[in-house]
Amino acid sequence: MGSDGTPRCAWVGADAEYARYHDEEWGRPLHGDRALFEKMSLEGFQAGLSWITVLRKRPRFREVFAGFDPAVVAAFGEDDVARLMVDAGIVRNRAKIEATISNARLVQGMDAGELDALMWSFAPPAGRPRPASFAEVPAVTAESTALSKELRRRGFRFVGPTTIYALMQSAGMVDDHVVGCWRAPD
Repeated sequence: MGSDGTPRCAWVGADAEYARYHDEEWGRPLHGDRALFEKMSLEGFQAGLSWITVLRKRPRFREVFAGFDPAVVAAFGEDDVARLMVDAGIVRNRAKIEATISNARLVQGMDAGELDALMWSFAPPAGRPRPASFAEVPAVTAESTALSKELRRRGFRFVGPTTIYALMQSAGMVDDHVVGCWRAPD
């Protein structure tokens, strides 16, 4: 139960930004190559960190990565990597920065709408039982493993099965709002 009396998923806790993210974004269907590229990038930056760290830095990420426009990010070079490596407003991890640029180049090589169609083609069918508690929410599924494998086959980086399942949750490909959460339809 949130401090405002609203029942939410337990992971939200008492953090106001988490509550806003949960209420307005998490689990809502997200489409579009740019939007999904951003989600993939931010989930990659989150690997090994807490999501709230990335969420609080998201405005700066959006600023320095040109709104996650794949065409712009794909053109980044070593000077951009150096610029990003000294920006305290983001997660300064060379491998993750370089992966984001490399992934943008791969998205640029796809047809319009192809990334969206690819990702959503791995969404599980609707109708699976709603988790009764956060303990029932998986970290990895067969679908996230298969999508991860396909993305890696295409050359994408920082797209492991756990990262991809987090993306699937946040982009609404799966609905893991637990029983009793106000966002869980009955």
